[in-house]
Amino acid sequence: MASLDPVLDKDGVRLTVDEAIATVTLANPAKRNAQNFALWRALAEAGRALPGSVRVVVLRGEGKSFSAGLDRQAFTPEGFDGEPSFIDLARGSDEQLDAAIAEYQEAFTWWRRSDIVTIAAVQGHAIGAGFQLALACDLRIVADDVQFAMRETSLGLVPDLTGTHPLVGLVGYARALEICATGRFVHADEAERIGLANLVVPGDQLDAAARDLAAALLAAPRNAVIETKALLQGATTRDYDAQRAAERAAQARRLRDLAGLGD
Repeated sequence: MASLDPVLDKDGVRLTVDEAIATVTLANPAKRNAQNFALWRALAEAGRALPGSVRVVVLRGEGKSFSAGLDRQAFTPEGFDGEPSFIDLARGSDEQLDAAIAEYQEAFTWWRRSDIVTIAAVQGHAIGAGFQLALACDLRIVADDVQFAMRETSLGLVPDLTGTHPLVGLVGYARALEICATGRFVHADEAERIGLANLVVPGDQLDAAARDLAAALLAAPRNAVIETKALLQGATTRDYDAQRAAERAAQARRLRDLAGLGD
């Protein structure tokens, strides 16, 4: 990616903006971009810091791995300095525990906003929280060495960082259950075949492929892309007639806008 002054650079997250394209980089390759609570807060902050001019966001990881998942220090009794350990969280009330997990999820939710299209460029390991972060994006381009795995169930936990909904939507219930319950690796060829990956490329072409896709997404008028994304996002929860009605309403807005009669 082009060298630009970062809008944000903290706790293993770097945000740069080049006109309509923003790049969020996981920037701790020495730890295979392992995730912790501070990184999640920085990811949420990156979403809030996006300028209104941004239409496409590319998410990438420095080094050999996209993200090896949650930093294993989180599983130790002491946890991270200045942060609650898992044991501390478990001892809290239901309300406190729910609020803590909801805060962590904020790092994974803004990628679905209808005013942007998000692309995860994934190489090497994308494990657990790393897999869920890739799933948070609209589209995934993967290197031919990618290894997805959902390891939470194997650790006695569940995937709770918003990954279950998109995973079922992409691969179906039965395959999603099998991937999560076994914790097995999904490699590039299977990821493309079952719908996890939009495109597989050699590792040295990953950034270029993400740039090319971002440029292609910018070719259509912004408001048409926003309306289309919102339509497709809602299609899974609407019945056929409700979706027809949503299409009509969206097209009416587009026609009036193109005719100069919009609000």
